Amino acid sequence: MTAATHAPTPAVTPDTAFTPGTARIGFIGLGNMGSGMTRNLQAAGFQLVVNDVRRESAAELLANGAEWADSAAAVAAGSDVVITMLPTPKHVETVALAPGGILDGLADGGTWVDMSTSVPEVAHRVREAGAGRGIRVLDAPVSGMSVGAANGMLQIFVGGEAADVARLRPVFEAMGDPDRIQHVGGHGAGYAVKLMINQLWFSHLVATAEVLSTGVKAGVDLEVLRQALVASPANSNFVEYDVLSILEHGDYDEGFAIALACKDLGLSVDLARSVGVPVELSSLVEQLYRRARALYGDNAGEMTPVKLYEDAIGVSLRTAAPDTAAEGA
Repeated sequence: MTAATHAPTPAVTPDTAFTPGTARIGFIGLGNMGSGMTRNLQAAGFQLVVNDVRRESAAELLANGAEWADSAAAVAAGSDVVITMLPTPKHVETVALAPGGILDGLADGGTWVDMSTSVPEVAHRVREAGAGRGIRVLDAPVSGMSVGAANGMLQIFVGGEAADVARLRPVFEAMGDPDRIQHVGGHGAGYAVKLMINQLWFSHLVATAEVLSTGVKAGVDLEVLRQALVASPANSNFVEYDVLSILEHGDYDEGFAIALACKDLGLSVDLARSVGVPVELSSLVEQLYRRARALYGDNAGEMTPVKLYEDAIGVSLRTAAPDTAAEGA
C-alpha cells in the first residue's frame, strides 16, 4: 500500500456509523495499549490497517487478516477512520502533521481519533490544518492500563462533536466498557479529563505510601492499617484495590513505565499553569516521581515512588512479610 494525497471519499459517510464489516479502521501505535486495543477491534469484526515503528508488533494482527501500511499517510489513505495511540504529544504531532503523516493521506471529510494521553494544542493544530477539507478530529484518551486494553474494558473519555462521538460508539465499544465511554465535552475535554485523572491517581499513590510507611513505623500491622483506611472516610480506590499489587505481590506495574508517568505529570502541571491554576501539591508529586525515575530508571513501574518510602524506612510494604528489608524486595 502506498500513501495517497487526499484519498477518495471513504465508504463511511458523515451520516453513517462506523460499524464492523463496514468501516476500515487505521491504527497507528501497537505498544502495550495499542496491541490490546487492536486485537479487540479485530475480534469485533473491524478490518484493520496498521502501522508501528516495529513491524513485528503487528505480526499477530497481520496473521489474522489486518493490512500493513508503510506510513501514517498510507494508513489514512486505506481507512475510514484513523486512530493513534502514541507515547507523547510530540509523537502525535509528527505522525499527524509531518510529511507522510495522517493529513497527507486522509480523505476530505475523514476522521482522526487520538487516544493518546496528549494535550489539546496538538489536536487543535491538526483541526486548523484540516479545516478546509472537513477533517473531523476527536480526542479520546483512555484509562484502565494494559490489562483493560487487553480485556476490552477501557474507560474512554471523548472530546469532540456529539454526532461524531455517536458515529464512533461501535468502535469505542469494541475497545472499552460500554458503560464507561463518556462524551466529556468539546475538543480537548477528553485530554483534560484524562490528565486530571492521572494527576489525582499519582497523588493518591504518594499519599498512600506516606501514610502506610508512617503507620508501619509507628508499630501498626500493615494490613490492619489498610483495612482501617478502607473502612474510613479516607478510603480511595487506590487504597482499597490498586496498592494491593505492591502489598501482595511486590509488583510496581512495569506495564506502564515511570518515564511515561513523569511525562503525564508534566503535561497535567503544564495544563494547570496554562489555565492559571496554582498546583503546589501536584508539582511536588511530579518531583517525587522524577526522583524515583532518577533512582530506579526509566523502565521502572509507575508505582515505583512507593519504593522511595520503603527505602527511607528500611521496610518493604508487604502484607505477607511487612518487616522484610526493602533492599531485599
